[in-house]
Amino acid sequence: MTVRRVVPNVQSETVQESREFYGLLGFEQVMNHGWIMTMASPSSPAAQVSFTAGDKTAPVTPDMSVEVDDVDAAYAAMRGSGAEILHPLQDEEWGVRRFFVRDPNGRVINVLGHR
Repeated sequence: MTVRRVVPNVQSETVQESREFYGLLGFEQVMNHGWIMTMASPSSPAAQVSFTAGDKTAPVTPDMSVEVDDVDAAYAAMRGSGAEILHPLQDEEWGVRRFFVRDPNGRVINVLGHR
């Protein structure tokens, strides 16, 4: 399994202000679903940060997203380890397959792959 990118998810009620602030640092908006917006570096597209008011389909908001090349293998590994799954593996309408798991520090991790 290969990690493609890691993105911090910042819980925010000030998405527009965040877009402007991070724009001053050179980030550009690359995704906006209304409830989550992602900014990325044009020169290094995997350097990203997301701002979210809450998650659309899950009961909790993740602290971080980790994109992997095989989300099914990641899910099997986490279940096999006994890790706490907070949101089951499922396909989302916006084109990702994902699940949420709690890390040893109590952080909620959104593990995803693009379909």
